[in-house]
Amino acid sequence: MTTLGETTQAGMPAATKTRASIPGWVSALLPLAALGLLAVAFSITNPLAVFESNLPVAEQINVERIALEPGRMIVSVVNGGPEAVTIAQVEVDAAFWKFTISPSPLLPRLGRATIALDYPWVKGEPHVVKIVTATGTTFEGTVAVAAVTPRPGLREFGTYGLLGVYVGIIPVILGLLWFPAMRQLGRRGLGFILALTVGMLVFLLIDTMLEAFEVAGKLPGVFQGAPLALFAALLSWLAIAAVSSRRGGTSSDPVANRLWVATMIALGIGLHNLGEGLAIGAAFALGQAALGSFLVVGFTLHNVTEGIGIAAPVTRDQPSLWRFAGLALLAGAPAIGGAWIGGFAYSPLLAVLFLGIGAGAIWQVIVEVGNLLRRDAERDGLPLISWLNVAGLLVGIGAMYATAFLVKF
Repeated sequence: MTTLGETTQAGMPAATKTRASIPGWVSALLPLAALGLLAVAFSITNPLAVFESNLPVAEQINVERIALEPGRMIVSVVNGGPEAVTIAQVEVDAAFWKFTISPSPLLPRLGRATIALDYPWVKGEPHVVKIVTATGTTFEGTVAVAAVTPRPGLREFGTYGLLGVYVGIIPVILGLLWFPAMRQLGRRGLGFILALTVGMLVFLLIDTMLEAFEVAGKLPGVFQGAPLALFAALLSWLAIAAVSSRRGGTSSDPVANRLWVATMIALGIGLHNLGEGLAIGAAFALGQAALGSFLVVGFTLHNVTEGIGIAAPVTRDQPSLWRFAGLALLAGAPAIGGAWIGGFAYSPLLAVLFLGIGAGAIWQVIVEVGNLLRRDAERDGLPLISWLNVAGLLVGIGAMYATAFLVKF
């Protein structure tokens, strides 16, 4: 007999040996089995029966998209409620219309359906579509400015790609053209530019998250849009921070480190422009950008400052034109992909994910630029928080805020 404190011949305590004899997979399944038994017992006993009533379950139909064809409307809906819902009628501009629905009028939880109806919509006019369920509950979708929804094709593909070039790549290139002038600045002036970059990034961070929350409000509640955006931001921040810690902070070459920071800025802005391009493409596709040409010009002016932020970390160096071209593509080209997705396959769920990822990337870029600003201040014996740096921060925020008036409508 082995008493307490005695060991086996192998030197292992007796209690430890007994526990080790149970396979690991059995130990892992035991809590799951207990949880299953608890669920069965709860279902059989039904202790909540006393609280049940004959009231109908709350229904929730989300209108994801209303596509327009000549004399025809195509409405995409999803059941975001806890129970199945039957779509009984469709009302357009306060009048009931015949419709066809596929795959079925009965939508299970998270089920999707496409409603097609012939309707003489008027170009440039607003229209209101109401979905009426079998219980009489109504859910509304709107067309702000009616226009034919573009269909995927070579011409449309090229048009949306060109739109992404105008709002993404060209503004960054224009901003990079200030690089020679920025090189003429002294140490304090370079600190001002870096602080200005932080200010612009702070504005982009807040603007991106607010836009993500706005789009998240259009998702069915079961998708938990706001937490989804926050989790996407957190994961993208941690992923980029992990890459940055392995590459950016380990190099002993200050020139390489500064180029790395510029690359991180371009990456963060690129992810932001991906979500921005998606929103722009969707707006044009759904006819919500009546002043299309003015909107493109507005975004171009608004995004010029992004090129300044990319060039700021490398103003004391002399990167090649190929480096600048790569940075411009990294920051601006995602707007092209975003415009294609938004124009042809817009999804609020994808928009929330992209915007969340962009916000996380921008936050890590703020950390990178802040560290560069701190290191430069320590090397030059200057205070990190000075009136000039604070002024740069405010100018960066103010520039982004002022140019945002051109694209907010």
